[in-house]
Amino acid sequence: MLTAILIMALGAVILGAALGYASIRFRVEGNPLVEKIEAILPQTQCGQCGYPGCKPYAKAIAEGEAEINRCPPGGQEGVVKLADLLGREVEPLDVEERPRQVAFIDERSCIGCTLCLQACPVEAIIGAAKQMHTVAAALCTGCELCVTPCPVECIRMEPVREKIDGWKWKYPVFEITPSKRAA
Repeated sequence: MLTAILIMALGAVILGAALGYASIRFRVEGNPLVEKIEAILPQTQCGQCGYPGCKPYAKAIAEGEAEINRCPPGGQEGVVKLADLLGREVEPLDVEERPRQVAFIDERSCIGCTLCLQACPVEAIIGAAKQMHTVAAALCTGCELCVTPCPVECIRMEPVREKIDGWKWKYPVFEITPSKRAA
């Protein structure tokens, strides 16, 4: 009995050492810049920048393959934050900046086809096959990806009105220009 316990303990020590060595030897380190860029992006996963989500877009920015002004949900404020982080010049947003909006489904017209469910990257649409669907407004990012696949055109985008409890101060954007002092 004691021999069996010693053999098991020895096996555990050997496997533990092998796993410890493998974790050090085969470690995959991520680019910390990608994670900082991704933290600035709005995490809507909408694909409006031309990439399938915020992480691939952040990776492309870090590698110099993408411009910092292609994220409509992040707006000009996001471009300014990315420019500050990367030490680049602030560029105007590549697309028209719109106010925040949320999808709304006309439930009387919904046929329950689930195409909008499949298109929503953040699972903000609730419903089942052949049943009416609705949108959880708190989860909706306003990416408009659910509008196009709807065969009965019962989804429309509505602007979100700012309320006291959800209003966020917009940071002022100042441009600092060097001034010449009179001698």
